[in-house]
Amino acid sequence: MDPEAARTARDSLELAFHMSNILETGLDRHTLSILIALCEIGLNPESLAAMVKELRRESRPPPPPETVAPLP
Repeated sequence: MDPEAARTARDSLELAFHMSNILETGLDRHTLSILIALCEIGLNPESLAAMVKELRRESRPPPPPETVAPLP
């Protein structure tokens, strides 16, 4: 990749990362760059977003069991 193309790619990723932070997506630069690359090769962005949401949901720890007050 020539230096100018690399600089443009880097600047584009920085802009996307800045927008991601404003929108509070919680994506780091590396993850965002992977998602952008997947979109560039033709994967559906909405499907990728749904997958990210699902993976986050699955990786959340289960809620603690509810504590029940003993009967008097």
